[in-house]
Amino acid sequence: MRIETVAFTQCSTHIGHMLNLLSILLGLVSLVVVIPATIPLLGWANWFALPLIVIGVILGQLSSSNGGRNFCLVVLLIAAVRLSIGGGII
Repeated sequence: MRIETVAFTQCSTHIGHMLNLLSILLGLVSLVVVIPATIPLLGWANWFALPLIVIGVILGQLSSSNGGRNFCLVVLLIAAVRLSIGGGII
C-alpha cells in the first residue's frame, strides 16, 4: 500500500512539471505570433494567439510551478496592450 502511495506522489509531481513545460511551450508559440503582430496592420494576428495564451495560463495554473503561467501572463499583457492600441483590429 505504501509503495502505491509513493508511486502516485511521484506521478503527480511529474504531471505538474509537464503541465508547466506545456504552458511554457504554448507561451513561446504565442510569443512567436505576438511579436510580428506588433507591426502596424498585423494586429489582427493577436486574436489567433489569445486562445493559446489562455490555454497556457490555465495549464500553468494547474502545474506545480508558476513560471509557465507567469510567462503566459506577460505574453497576454503584450498582446492586450497591442490590441488596445490598435482598437482591437489594426
